[in-house]
Order: sequence, then C-alpha cells, then structure tokens
Amino acid sequence: RAMRIESLTRRLDSLPASLPPPARAYATWFEGIGCFSLGAMRRLPRPGLQRRCGRALLDMLDAAYGMAPELFEWVEAPTSFHAKIELFDRLENAEECLMGAERLVQQLTGWLCAHQLAVERITLLLEHERGRVARPPTPVEIALAEPTWRDEHLVRLLRERLAKLTLEAPVIALVLDANQVQPMAPPNESLFPEPGGSEEDRLRMFELLTARLGPENVLQALPQADYRPEVANSWVPVQEKVRETARSAQMPPDVESLARPTWILAKPIALLMRNHRPFYGSPLKMASVAERIEAGWWSQTQTRDYFVAEGQDHALYWVYRERIVGSGEEEAPRWYLHGLFG
Repeated sequence: RAMRIESLTRRLDSLPASLPPPARAYATWFEGIGCFSLGAMRRLPRPGLQRRCGRALLDMLDAAYGMAPELFEWVEAPTSFHAKIELFDRLENAEECLMGAERLVQQLTGWLCAHQLAVERITLLLEHERGRVARPPTPVEIALAEPTWRDEHLVRLLRERLAKLTLEAPVIALVLDANQVQPMAPPNESLFPEPGGSEEDRLRMFELLTARLGPENVLQALPQADYRPEVANSWVPVQEKVRETARSAQMPPDVESLARPTWILAKPIALLMRNHRPFYGSPLKMASVAERIEAGWWSQTQTRDYFVAEGQDHALYWVYRERIVGSGEEEAPRWYLHGLFG
C-alpha cells in the first residue's frame, strides 16, 4: 500500500521506541528519560543520541522515515550451477521425472543468462532411496553439439532420453549440474534466414537424433590418411568435435582428382567373367584408365587396379582387378565390384 510521507511519519511516530533492533540494548535508558515512542526518539538531540546508541540507530531511523537513500545489494548468481529438487512422492517411471527436470532447466537458463553463458554438457542425476537399500544416482548426461541457453531445446533432449530410460529403483530427488559452459555466442548477423535452416538448426537436429537413437547410431565420417578404400574412412560419434584443418590433414593431397563413387559397398562383390569381360547385369566396359592402389604392407596388403566401368544401361560402377603378386601370366584375373556412382 502506498501512502504519503505525512501519513508514514504519523504511523511511525506512534511505534514503541524498543522496536528498532539497535535501540533494544538501551531500552532501560529510554524508559528512564521518558522516551517511549519513535517520535520522541527523533526529537532527541542527534549528536547525543549517536554518542549514546551509535550510528546504526540513526541510519535505521533515517531509512525508515525516507530521509536517507535506500541502497540495495544486488543478488549475484553463484559461479557454478548445482540445483536439487526433492520430489513429493517416489516415481517409478522415468518419464514422470520430466516435470521436475523442466523446473531445474528453467533455473539453469536463468543462471546462464545472468552470467551470459551457454551450456555444452549437463548431467541430470536421478537420486534413489537412502539407507539400507541405497543405490547410486542414475545419471542422464546430455552433450550438445552447439552450446545453448534455451530451455525448450534442453527439455526436448531430456524428454527423449528419459523416454528410453528404465529405472532400477524409485526416484526421490533430482539434481542438475552444468558440467561444461562457455561464453554466450553473439546472434547471427544475417538479416534474412538462411535457406534450408541455419547451422544451429542442423546441430540441434543431430542432438535430437542422438538423444533418440543413441550416440553410437549417429555418426560422422572422419577421413584417414590411407588410399585403401576399406580404411580410408572411419566413423566417429557426431558429438565428437573434429576441426576442418584436422579433417583435411588426414586426406591425401590429390584426393580431389581421384574418381570415387557415391556409394562404396561394405564388402566387394565378385564378378562373373563372360567373353573375357566382367559381367554385372550386362557386360562392363572400362571407361577410365587403371588407378593402381598398392598399400598396406604393414597390416593388410592390397594390390589392386581400379577402373570406372560402364554397363549397357550407362550406369557407372567402380570395379577393381585383383593383382596376385607372384602369380603367373596365364592365371585369369579376378574382378570385383566395390562401389556405385550416383
């Protein structure tokens, strides 16, 4: 309720003199001089009152009557985030924990905005019964490909992870930790939206797929410094950050000039020979010169001549002729299909 300064002064003057905490230690002295209210206390000489009771009493009176500027202490967010919520009942289903987790995520986003930070990795701990049947908390870890400070994206990822989780014991509390944060990135400077979505949208899609399918099922290609097709590439989780410089350094320097198919078969298919030509649905005609790949003497030796072959339907195939070191000239070569061009 708002009131004018005159009404506030009349109400305060009628309050007992022992009400301010600094004056309680001198209550007997105030009664001895006949000072029973705040109005009578204000009429006492200020220098004598300060010498007797200290400066704290005068500062409190001035603040109460509006005679001194009111200073507030700013609420400072802690330097690290750790929040816990006790549940009202034991939860048997992991999906039922989402509502409590959403409240913790809202606290996290408020903390992130206060510090101008974005989170890269969070951990939600599902705490179980204590005592004789105590069990360690069940962790639900969320790793982000792109740092974020938005609660809707984090809640969506937690919903996908909790939907796949089977609890071994009832949950009685939830704990959320921000394990890895970094300064908040400035917004995109582009005036118009990018066609097909932004880079942030693409990374969020990968995060959602990882939460739904598991990190072992959402992979990215990582080239290796090897000409052999079977080992020229490896697959790593999409959450693993690979710099473009490191990716380019693993590729052979002439990789752009090499003919490589869109689709490489997991296992080469042996081809039939008809009229001294490899056959795959129709006789294949070589459409390129041979590319010899001879490597792997330290692990698995490969000695092959690769060709781009063309069928009668004008489809292009990547085939190779296996060269057997030490074999005679009279032995027929063996042909294999290893890839398909788009």
